[in-house]
Amino acid sequence: MIKSAKYVHTNLISRDWRRLAAFYQNVFGCVPVPPERDYANPELAAGTGMPGAALQGAHLRLPGFDNSDYAPTLEIFTYQQQMGRPSLVATPAGGTIPAVNRIGYGHIAFAVSSVDDARSEVLAAGGSAVGEVVTLTTATGANIHWCYVRDPEGNIIELQTVS
Repeated sequence: MIKSAKYVHTNLISRDWRRLAAFYQNVFGCVPVPPERDYANPELAAGTGMPGAALQGAHLRLPGFDNSDYAPTLEIFTYQQQMGRPSLVATPAGGTIPAVNRIGYGHIAFAVSSVDDARSEVLAAGGSAVGEVVTLTTATGANIHWCYVRDPEGNIIELQTVS
């Protein structure tokens, strides 16, 4: 086991990082953690394994955490072509829209006071529905009222209340 490991962030690659960051700030109350990121250097290319890599973005502190150095964040980046240089990332790699049962990253989840109200806010802010709002009962008898929605770029978000 790695001693003193701590969760730090989840990264979303975005078509428009400012627009997606504004969605998470306005809907969930995520807070920007300065400075904004703007990288285009040999270290980024070496670290990503992508010659000519250039990115911009920001970290957003997730709701429910204080302003400590290691409060978990949502890291939202947009890759773009480095001016005047050929780049393998001039256009983000394509892919299919995320599905709830695909291998790999599935969703980010937020505990909310009202799943129905939070779902309405996500939809009003440009998100979309994945399924219906449902309630599941766990083996311990807890009721989980939840649903999946998508942010404006298609990433899946779970909204949940446990009683």
